[in-house]
Amino acid sequence: MPRRRLLLAMAALVLLVLLTMPVSGHADKSDRDRARQALLDGKVLSLRDVLEKVTQEFPGEPIEIEFDEDDGVYVYEIKLLQQSGSVLKLEVDASSGDITSIKGRDIRRQNRTGVRD
Repeated sequence: MPRRRLLLAMAALVLLVLLTMPVSGHADKSDRDRARQALLDGKVLSLRDVLEKVTQEFPGEPIEIEFDEDDGVYVYEIKLLQQSGSVLKLEVDASSGDITSIKGRDIRRQNRTGVRD
């Protein structure tokens, strides 16, 4: 009987983990769906194109990306981990790829093109 209880406890734990997974990933799926639809409608650039443009100006590894709509304007919010270890928070107009906001430390030193916040 103890083995059966152990198996039931493990099954319950696995079920609990599986039930909580969709909740944590729900916002990301919604962002992807909205971004995909906006891309299909021709309202935004692809995330790949935006990241290529952004990382040319600010080299780094994207560690978090959100897709939002602010006052009718689609925006990618991108956090980049720089080689120096600092994190830049960029807000990018999704229709043009233009950086509209930059936050982080030592932006001037890290920015290769001279664009300042």
